[in-house]
Amino acid sequence: MVTFEKITEEYIEVIVEITNSNQNYNLMENGSPTRTKDELFKEYFQSTNQSETYFIKLDDTYIGLIDFLILNPRDGFPWLGLLMIHGDYQGYGFGTNAFVLFEEQIKSRENIDALRLGVLIDNHQAKEFWKSHGFSYVENKTNTDGIEVEVYEKDYTKAKA
Repeated sequence: MVTFEKITEEYIEVIVEITNSNQNYNLMENGSPTRTKDELFKEYFQSTNQSETYFIKLDDTYIGLIDFLILNPRDGFPWLGLLMIHGDYQGYGFGTNAFVLFEEQIKSRENIDALRLGVLIDNHQAKEFWKSHGFSYVENKTNTDGIEVEVYEKDYTKAKA
């Protein structure tokens, strides 16, 4: 069963392991196949952003990370910042399971009309994944790190009507 657990500093090595198992993503995001422990510690524990980050667990095993911002002050939308599955666990539907669980939880705790996310321009696999889960392309934007991304949105108002 897939569950979420808030990340803590004591599990920084797990964050490093999950992140560095996704070398192609790391290359697209920051030009290096791996990230250092210090880089990831700063990103997740010393950043001023207001996002929430959780481990994705399969029973007692940490298999991924999910990060979201309930209200992006730049556009007023909730944003899914990251859904990353450890390389060893990709291709088994765990990303889909994690997203479905996330959607259920976020919709039950917040009254949201839409959810946005950004996909790196060259991340074709991610674009297909998000389109298959009901997201539609909105526009290209430059994220807070200066990287151009394609913005996708899932509209929940249609489901409410």
